[in-house]
Amino acid sequence: MSALSDQLVSFAILAYLVAMISHAVEYALGNSRGRITAAPARELVGAAVGGGASTTGGVGAQAPAVTGDPAAERTARRARLAGLVAVAATALGVLLHLGALVTRGIAADRMPWGNMYEFVLTGTWIGAAAWLAVLWKRPQLRRLGLFLSLVMVLLVAIAELVLYTPIVPLVPALNSYWFVIHVSTIVFASGIFLLGAVPAAAFLMRSGYERGKRSFPYTLAKRLPAAAALERLTFVLHAFAFPVFTFAVIAGAIWAEAAWGRPWGWDPKETWSFISWVIYAGYLHARATPSVKRNVATWLAIVGFLTMLMNLFGVNIFFEGLHSYGGLD
Repeated sequence: MSALSDQLVSFAILAYLVAMISHAVEYALGNSRGRITAAPARELVGAAVGGGASTTGGVGAQAPAVTGDPAAERTARRARLAGLVAVAATALGVLLHLGALVTRGIAADRMPWGNMYEFVLTGTWIGAAAWLAVLWKRPQLRRLGLFLSLVMVLLVAIAELVLYTPIVPLVPALNSYWFVIHVSTIVFASGIFLLGAVPAAAFLMRSGYERGKRSFPYTLAKRLPAAAALERLTFVLHAFAFPVFTFAVIAGAIWAEAAWGRPWGWDPKETWSFISWVIYAGYLHARATPSVKRNVATWLAIVGFLTMLMNLFGVNIFFEGLHSYGGLD
C-alpha cells in the first residue's frame, strides 16, 4: 500500500501538470468570440396619409445581422476545450491525490497526518477539492485555475521530492483522540487558506491592471476574472476557514493541557499559530471596515498565508520544540 500511495502521488502531480498546461493554453488563446456586425437597415417607403411621405423602420425592417469571424470562433472553441480538459485533469488529480492519502492511511493504520509530508499532501488535497467546489458554483472563475494548478504542482512536488518520509508509527504524544480533532481541523483550515491565497494574489494583480498598470506582474492578470469577483471569493474563503482555524487552535490548547499539563507555552508552533490567527483576524476586521481599502485588507490575507507557510516549513525545519513532528532528519 505504501508503494501504491507513492505512485498515486506521482500520477496526481502529472494530472495537475496537465491541468496547468491546459489552463495556460486557454489563458493564452484568450476570450475570442465571433464578431457581431450590423447590416444596414433597409428603409421602407410606405404610403402616408394624404401624400407619399416615406417612413423608416416598421414591419419588415432588417435586424442586425450576426457574422462570425471563423478564425476567432475556432480559437474560442479551442480555448473552451482547453479549459474543460484542465478541469477534467484537475478532477482526475484530486481523485488520484485522495487515493494516495487513503492508501497511505491504510498502510500506516492511522490517519495520514503524522508528519510534514502527510500534512502537506492532505492540505493540498483539501485546497484542490475545494477549488472544484468553487468551480461548480462559479464556473466563470475557471481561468484562476492556472495559478491554483501551478501552486498544486509546486507544493505536491516539493512534498514528494523534499519532504517525503517513510511510514512510521505515531510518536507517543500523538496517540490521542485529540490528534484527529485538532489535526483534522488545522489541516482543513490550512487547505482553505491555501486556496484563498490564490484569488487574493490574483486580485492584487487584477486590480492593478484595471487601474492601468501594465508592468509585470500586472500584465499576468489581463485575462483573469474581474477584480471584484476575485476579492469576493477571497473574503468568502477566509471567512469560512477562520472559525475552523480558531477551533483548531483552541482544541490544540485543550490537548496541550491534557498532554503536557499546560494549555499554552509559547512553543514555536504555538507562537506562529497565534501570529497567523491575529493576522487573519485583522484581515477580516479590515475587510469589514469601509474606510480600509480592499487592497490593504487583501495584503493582510497574503501576509497571513506567509505566516502559515512559516509555521509549516520554517518552524518544522529550523526550530526545536514540543511540536517537532516534521519527520525530516
